[in-house]
Amino acid sequence: MQSGIEFIIRNGGPVAVVLILLSIVALTMTIYKFVQFAMSRVGRHARALAAVEMWFGGQRQEAYEAIANDRSPLSRVVAHAMRGRTHGGASLDAVKEDVTRVALEELHGLRSYLRGIEVIAQTAPLLGLLGTVVGMIEAFSQLQASGAAVNPAQLAGGIWTALLSTALGLAVAIVFSTAGAWFESRVENERTIIEMTITGFFAQRITEDQLRDFDEVTSFPRKGEAHAH
Repeated sequence: MQSGIEFIIRNGGPVAVVLILLSIVALTMTIYKFVQFAMSRVGRHARALAAVEMWFGGQRQEAYEAIANDRSPLSRVVAHAMRGRTHGGASLDAVKEDVTRVALEELHGLRSYLRGIEVIAQTAPLLGLLGTVVGMIEAFSQLQASGAAVNPAQLAGGIWTALLSTALGLAVAIVFSTAGAWFESRVENERTIIEMTITGFFAQRITEDQLRDFDEVTSFPRKGEAHAH
């Protein structure tokens, strides 16, 4: 591995060195994101969804305790919504705004460093192209200096610089653009499930309130209740 890096640095020129440094930075951020997603249980929604069903079934304390210590973003947002409805003493709109704030904080944390990975993936091919141009300039400069006696060995250095820079730039771009797209898809999926779950959570609450108000001003029986004859 070390000899390969030395070979690239020796033949790729300064642009190859910059690309290697950028790839190390991008690799560090990628490893960090993998660890963060694993520790945060990103994509694991079963516990939170089961807790919401328990909440709808009337087991509110059990539902909250089931996800109170869970690390997944969905569980944290749902638990915050449950606390707001049970202990907050605030209006429904105030609780919804606060839950939205918590959801945005969770998603912001998941998106951290993704922009850096994306920038490196977009910049790498341009740097590779720059290395190609530099290598070709060097090759033609040596060709001009040689005059009529062209030495193929002198042109080899410029050609190596051009080819290695291009290949290295494309390799860095392919690897980290793929990784960045995968992380973005996971974050988008998390955003969607949080939005759907919280919307359903508060919609159920609104429906319960409306039915209660309706019962107070009408004499019609609720669904499932027996009619008195």
